[in-house]
Amino acid sequence: MTSLSPADAEQLRLAFQRCRDMDGTLNEQLRAYADASRTVFPAYGEAVDRLVARLNGNGGGETAPRPGDSMPPFVLPDEGGRLVALPSLLERGSVAVMFFRGHWCPYCRLNVRAVVQAQERIKAIGAQVVAIMPETQEYTRQVKADSGAPFPILTDLDNGYALSLNLAIWLGNEIQQVLSYQDMAKFHGNDGWMLPIPAVFVVGRDGIVKARFVDPDFRKRMEIDDLVEALERAGKKS
Repeated sequence: MTSLSPADAEQLRLAFQRCRDMDGTLNEQLRAYADASRTVFPAYGEAVDRLVARLNGNGGGETAPRPGDSMPPFVLPDEGGRLVALPSLLERGSVAVMFFRGHWCPYCRLNVRAVVQAQERIKAIGAQVVAIMPETQEYTRQVKADSGAPFPILTDLDNGYALSLNLAIWLGNEIQQVLSYQDMAKFHGNDGWMLPIPAVFVVGRDGIVKARFVDPDFRKRMEIDDLVEALERAGKKS
């Protein structure tokens, strides 16, 4: 099978709900969903395994900014069309710059939800979060509404900023076929089939990267406790 049937889509929806509501860390929820997804839609799991192996073989994400590097600035529109600049955010404290694949990605939805649940902890240490996706504002608004995120969700149209950080990847023909039920051209405003590698850059007020998480396997994300700890350390150092 190379596409998703309606019955299988419903099974995945129910699996997502179970994983979303389970006790456990973010990565435990992600692993549980990955296991359920592989059972329901094995073609996708196998295609992702091959994609991740290819990206790892090509050093995917390795040359993105590292701790000690300056974080390249951005000016991107949020879900309401307002321009958000990294230097302006850094005036108020350390910032977690987080890249997500899009509203359609269950792993990203679990990740966003976990970050939203940690907002009081993040606010208490004077830190901030900004999310970046390659989708048009119609869909960043949807993520904002569905998650209740209090942080800005920015549109990186055509992955321009992700490309500048060496985070943008082409999904390849195999993944395009198994994801053909998703209208990526509509989501992105183009048919390039490019996505960012999900990543986190914790940036101090001095504009220097203090910590990062970059993994070509989008089924793995930075744990929330690690994120909060890195933001706290960044606030003390900058």
